[in-house]
Amino acid sequence: MSLPIPLSVLDLSPIVEGGTAAQALRNTLDLARHAEALGYRRFWVAEHHNMTGIASAATSVVIGYIAGGTKSIRVGAGGIMLPNHAPLVIAEQFGTLESLYPGRIDLGLGRAPGSDQRTAWALRRDRSDNGDNFPRDVQELQAYFRPAQPGQAVRAVPGAGLDVPLWILGSSTFGARLAAELGLPYAFASHFAPDQLLEALHVYRQYYKPTAANPKPHAMVGVNVFAAETDKEAEVLFTSLQDRFVALARGNPGPLRPPQPGVEWSPEERAWADRALRCSVVGGPETVRHGLGAILQQTGADEIMVTAAIHDHAARRRSFEITAQVAGLAPRIN
Repeated sequence: MSLPIPLSVLDLSPIVEGGTAAQALRNTLDLARHAEALGYRRFWVAEHHNMTGIASAATSVVIGYIAGGTKSIRVGAGGIMLPNHAPLVIAEQFGTLESLYPGRIDLGLGRAPGSDQRTAWALRRDRSDNGDNFPRDVQELQAYFRPAQPGQAVRAVPGAGLDVPLWILGSSTFGARLAAELGLPYAFASHFAPDQLLEALHVYRQYYKPTAANPKPHAMVGVNVFAAETDKEAEVLFTSLQDRFVALARGNPGPLRPPQPGVEWSPEERAWADRALRCSVVGGPETVRHGLGAILQQTGADEIMVTAAIHDHAARRRSFEITAQVAGLAPRIN
């Protein structure tokens, strides 16, 4: 099977137990170069704050680091949590990135804080902005990327007149309706919040309003893919992510731990992790092949974004390599 759609990568720059943020970021660049050579379309990083297991908090800085160390793969945010920022600042940051790496920058936008409420207060200062202004802020950001008009008092420099593709990210029908209304591509966070996946995709396609830039809807779904030589090896690798979600449920998140085979979680914890992570494909090549095909058939996605929080970096590289091979990606010759 060759998947008839592109595959892309979401990487959270995982800080592993005993590791450092510096090493996590170097591993992210190494993975981006690997993904580029394997034929993945995009490589995105995400904004999270006060998370001791994630190194991509300064997302636009990390994007510049990745884009500067690669040649052709699209690099972007999956995403920028817009309520944490003034739209003008994001327009300037991504206008700068687009000026430095033309034709390669994506800007995915979310309305969650990317953190806990105490950290959100430290980031925003304004308690009144709980994401309700997100549609307005997206439209303001769009305006900064349009060509500047005579007499325009506030401009994004750089930014005005640049083609930086915007995406709406979401895990509910709210983002789906907004993406449809604005005629923007839509990415669903099914890799950790799959409950409303099919409903959101239906809403997005039903209400989509074509634009000149995006005449048709484009839906991307996030999938945890843990690939190894055998199903058993992949299942062991996957326990690191299960362990991370159980730690979140217990209120004590931390660095990504090594695989935890044999660890006993309570039935309630296991059920919660299984529900959150049910949009996952875990196994050897044939299992991954069938799993990705089933998700594509179920969702009708236009693109799949693969993510894999694997503790061992060599195993993570191999997982993305196996996934590319079974999906029939074409290696890039640089």
